[in-house]
Amino acid sequence: MMFCFYKPMKAIVFLIAGWFAPGLGHVLQKKYWRGLVFFVSVGAMTALGLGMGGRIYPFQTENPLTVLAFFADLGDFVLYLLSRLLSFGQGSLERTTFEFGTAYIAGAGLLNYLVALDAFDIAKGKKR
Repeated sequence: MMFCFYKPMKAIVFLIAGWFAPGLGHVLQKKYWRGLVFFVSVGAMTALGLGMGGRIYPFQTENPLTVLAFFADLGDFVLYLLSRLLSFGQGSLERTTFEFGTAYIAGAGLLNYLVALDAFDIAKGKKR
């Protein structure tokens, strides 16, 4: 797939693609193995977090920590969008693994921000 954007614009497209789905920014740059590793890693963290009964936080302004959790969860945009549309990731407070699951989901979102920035750096030529 050939992109004919101006180079900084192309880097921003890869950044947004990487934020939208883990590893997509790398796959679009033909770094298939790296994209696959990122997709599997972030996806596994997210699946483990959901399996442990973790919560995906909506935007709420009552508590500043809830706002931070929202932005961490927003890092994995496809998961966040699906959780709002399909109503999963509500969290199971009665489970002993609830906090760990929530931390895994937030960690996966934060890790995906770094993955998207890595795709941006590769597109800008700062990294190979």
